[in-house]
Parts: sequence; structure tokens; C-alpha cells
Amino acid sequence: MTEQFRVDPPTVADERVLLQGFLDFQRGTLLWKVSGLTGEQLVQRNVEPSSLSLIGLVRHLSEVEKYWFHRALAGHPSPPRYWTAEHPDGDFDLVDPNQAEQNVEELRQIIKTSDELAANYSLDDTFIRPNHEGAYSLRYVYIHMIEEYARHNGHADLLRERVDGSTGE
Repeated sequence: MTEQFRVDPPTVADERVLLQGFLDFQRGTLLWKVSGLTGEQLVQRNVEPSSLSLIGLVRHLSEVEKYWFHRALAGHPSPPRYWTAEHPDGDFDLVDPNQAEQNVEELRQIIKTSDELAANYSLDDTFIRPNHEGAYSLRYVYIHMIEEYARHNGHADLLRERVDGSTGE
């Protein structure tokens, strides 16, 4: 895991730059944790009885990115790709080692689109989530996404250590 995937967020900047920096750092941490592994390693479930795997986390965060930035904020139709009513945990349960590399690349593209969409809004812009009441701001989305990635990066750290012994912050 020597390739550089993340850049430390700035320590002095305006709010938007700080929020983006912390989100990018968390996104980069996940990409770092899944780097250099085979598809078979990425789909390993090493914390029984949980169905968590590294690629499941990638797929889950792809869905979360699409939901908050694409669907909720920007109003784009973006139905879930990996989970359905029949398979509500499909992002974790229906993993395929032959698709793992593609799943990681899809996350990279989703992140790129999320950033492009967010750039069109101010932190104070609000929206109504599909099938929810009450307004949310882009500021909320950034904070929520930082929390979402940070929580799952803790899972990824443990999973990666179980796969090949690699550790790191």
C-alpha cells in the first residue's frame, strides 16, 4: 500500500475547502485500503457472521455517494445499483471477485460526478430528500459523508488487516 491515495486536508482554509479536504481524505483512505488486492481478497468476509467485505464497503459507499449528491442534492434519477427490495443488502451480499476492479473504478467515477454536482451549490443551499420531510443543506451532506466514510474506514482497516496483515492509520 505505497501508492499515494490521500492528501492531508488543509489546516487553515475556508469552510468549503476544509469540508472538501476532509471528505477527499476519507475517500482516499478507502481507496488506499482496497489497493493492491485481488478480486478474491476484496470479497473476503473475515468478520463472521457479518457479510462485510472490502468490496462491499466500496459498493455501499458508491450507493451512498449517489444517493446524497446525485439523487437528493441534484435531483437526478439515480436508482440503487447494488441493492433492491429483494436484496436490501445486495451491496454487501452480491459481490463478485470478477467485478471488484470495476466496482472500485465506478466509485472513482461516482466521486468525480459528486464533486462536479456539489460545485454547483453553496453550502447553504437546501433540498428535500426523496421520501423524507424537512430540508437538508449541502453543508449537512459534507458532514454526513465525512462521518459515513470515517465509520466505514474503521471497518476497512480491520478487514484489510485480516486479509493480508496490512495496517495503517
